[in-house]
Amino acid sequence: MLENLPKTYNPKDFEDRLYKYWSDNGHFEAHVDKTKKPFTIMMPPPNVTGNLHMGHALNNTIQDILTRWKRMEGYSALWLPGTDHASISTEAKVVEKIKKEGKSKEELGRDGFLDEAWDWTHKYGNTIKNQLKKLGVSCDWNRDRFTLDEGLSKAVEEVFIRLYDKGLIYRGDRIINWCPNCKTAISDAEVEHEDSNGSIWHIKYPIKDSDGFIVIATTRPETMLGDLAVAVNPEDERYKDLVGKILILPLMNREIPIIADDYVEMEFGTGAVKITPSHDPNDFEVGERHNLGQYIIMNEDGTIGSKGGIYEGLERYEARKKIVEDLEKQGYLVEIKDHQNAVGHCERCTTIVEPLISKQWFVKMETLAKPALEAYKRGELNFIPERFGKVYVNWLEGIKDWCISRQLWWGHRLPVYYCEDCDEIIVSRIEPEKCSKCNSTKLHQDTDTLDTWFSSALWPFSTLGWPEKTEDLSYFFPTDVLVTGYDIIFFWVVRMVFSSMEQMGEVPFKDVFFTGLVRDSQGRKMSKSLGNGIDPLEIIDEYGADALRFTLVTGNSPGNDMRFYIERVEANRNFANKLWNATRFVLMNLEENVAKEQLILDKLEEEDRWILSKLNSVIKEATENLDKYEIGMAAEKIYDFIWDEYCDWYIEMVKSRLYGEDKESKETAEKVLLFVLKDILKLLHPLMPFITEEIWQHLPDNNNPLILSDWPVYKEEFNFPKSEEVIEFIKSGIKGIRNARAEMNIVPSRKSKQIFVTKDENIKNIINNGKRYFLNLASSDEIEVIDTKEGIGEDNISVVLDKCEVFLPLKDLIDFEKEIERLEKEKEKLEGEIKRVVGKLSNEGFVKKAPEKVVNEEKEKQRKYEEMLQNVIERLESIQSNK
Repeated sequence: MLENLPKTYNPKDFEDRLYKYWSDNGHFEAHVDKTKKPFTIMMPPPNVTGNLHMGHALNNTIQDILTRWKRMEGYSALWLPGTDHASISTEAKVVEKIKKEGKSKEELGRDGFLDEAWDWTHKYGNTIKNQLKKLGVSCDWNRDRFTLDEGLSKAVEEVFIRLYDKGLIYRGDRIINWCPNCKTAISDAEVEHEDSNGSIWHIKYPIKDSDGFIVIATTRPETMLGDLAVAVNPEDERYKDLVGKILILPLMNREIPIIADDYVEMEFGTGAVKITPSHDPNDFEVGERHNLGQYIIMNEDGTIGSKGGIYEGLERYEARKKIVEDLEKQGYLVEIKDHQNAVGHCERCTTIVEPLISKQWFVKMETLAKPALEAYKRGELNFIPERFGKVYVNWLEGIKDWCISRQLWWGHRLPVYYCEDCDEIIVSRIEPEKCSKCNSTKLHQDTDTLDTWFSSALWPFSTLGWPEKTEDLSYFFPTDVLVTGYDIIFFWVVRMVFSSMEQMGEVPFKDVFFTGLVRDSQGRKMSKSLGNGIDPLEIIDEYGADALRFTLVTGNSPGNDMRFYIERVEANRNFANKLWNATRFVLMNLEENVAKEQLILDKLEEEDRWILSKLNSVIKEATENLDKYEIGMAAEKIYDFIWDEYCDWYIEMVKSRLYGEDKESKETAEKVLLFVLKDILKLLHPLMPFITEEIWQHLPDNNNPLILSDWPVYKEEFNFPKSEEVIEFIKSGIKGIRNARAEMNIVPSRKSKQIFVTKDENIKNIINNGKRYFLNLASSDEIEVIDTKEGIGEDNISVVLDKCEVFLPLKDLIDFEKEIERLEKEKEKLEGEIKRVVGKLSNEGFVKKAPEKVVNEEKEKQRKYEEMLQNVIERLESIQSNK
């Protein structure tokens, strides 16, 4: 007997210890090794201020599975970790912190505020990394990167300057999405649109020197303060004679023209549209075509500005209320209708976004989008599942210029300098001493920072040392697969592709694996407001990381949302416990030297060949599944093999050999048990790394840790289809007999004769050669194989198999008198229960006063007892007729 595992499976005993062991021994480290193929995954960098949630747990479990598997397959597998500086959310947290301390950004100044932001980052920046380690992630922590690292900052600066020099970055006045709360521009991708019930106001605009008027419809009456025209469709007969006339803008008494533009839809609203070029992206385009100019009436904090007349200083929605009241008082308000529309909210703080003209920095997207689109169409980029390719294509085909400047201090500051004397713009890697145009020394740097996504768009190559031509970059780029959520295709995936195509000349990854959302058991998105969030760390603490990991990757497929059931975690912990106990049994029955001896094929018995053949199949199928990113399917096949084939069948089949006197047969069984167990641990290791490594290190004659072992491969010599056919028939026979006995409530200890009736010679041979299986596993004390059932009699239980029928004589199984006595008592008991329930339900007082749930429970009891009574009566009749 060899050294055994502890009696009880307790993940807390070894998970932290093993993680430290792997890490301390450098088992996560990847190296440039020209004798190996590289395999590279870049961790989507979580926010530096973040905490581990179920989405992170799912995403990183998948990445870890792929990395551990490829490492075992012999690749130099690099999984590079890192975090994102998350400019908007981090700055918001730091502002909140210093506000509580009675300070403000402005009081601290830029440098003082950045000191606070770095302090915050150093304090909280490692939180999520330490939490990820509890999950078992095997990324190369020596290569950990941060988007504000010196190297990554250099890459960001380099890309900005290159794009600017090519004319792909420009500064201009454009309508952008403005968050009045964050006080910064945000990109289209950072705006979340939510359907909301609002109103549409119909307002009369008087025609100058006339009693006539035009009625316009608007969902944002406060913006009318900035109207510069009213537009109609040139084909609209209702307004043809009015084009060119002048309107008097209500409340403001400014004169504005009526213009004709194809943008206006004649069928929508009144067919007349107010044009506010400074506060609407479509109106901006119309204004450009008609040279209307600009008229900004809103401040950056969402209040009405100096051009807003008597409404100056009012918050935008207070102004709306006052404007509507005044329109009604002055007779301009025609009607208010209910209207549902999609309202844009800031993705970070949920404040309603305000379209606002602003001088910002933009990237021209048409030139960059084209190669990214063509690469996908050429098949250089593979999406899993493929349906998300449509989202990618649609976004690129309809892409607008990207607003990249943010009015924040935390982030990559624009490498842009302005001459205060001649307004020259200088883009430079270093601060210039004087203006290149007028030689003035009065220069100042732009105060804006770059959109966070600008730096993370460079993540696949900036993390490997670009723009330097490093050995890492040459070996590990392009990466192999990106694992990310489908909700950031346009935030991040698209931007990484076009950035890589522009700077590296190729796609940054071959495959993109999209995960879905992890929802609660009712299918709801996890959120603080619903209070339905589940902390992965609490699950790990109670059930172990392996149980959580296995739960997250089974029962769902790429790109689909999954429901999280705690019962499944419990079931997967039970699976781990099953493997633990099976290993303890194997170790207790191994001789000291068994691990050093090779399997001898000629000495294998039928069940040995069967289990090796089944193992062979699961190795082949699971490897094929992993190659296609079908992780859930691979996991389920491995699970079924371990639980069903190995633990429930093979171990049970060989017990008689382990306890028997045939030394050679016993040794062969031990060798096969250990051989299969080792391959089981290898197959399961990427999915459940902790329990497999702990068991592995208790197995005999293992010199290397499991994390460094080779992935098992299909072996033609272990392909035994005939043995599979034999054992599968025997299994079906044993299961059929067990089920029949269970239906008759016959205890396993009560043995009986089993008569097999078949004319098939192959089946006869299988049964005759496999009698020991039925004797040991099907409660048999005698086996008979005959050609016909004539003369068997009727007092039997019958089990139908393929080309065979099994009869179990009832006289061997049942003491008829005792069974009738037992069933009569059961019948009497059930009749009493039914009488009690019926009486209760017949009582009107009970039915009226008791809660509906209680009444329904009693009705369910009645149904159950009546069904059980019917089964007892049928059983009694059957026994009495056979007696």
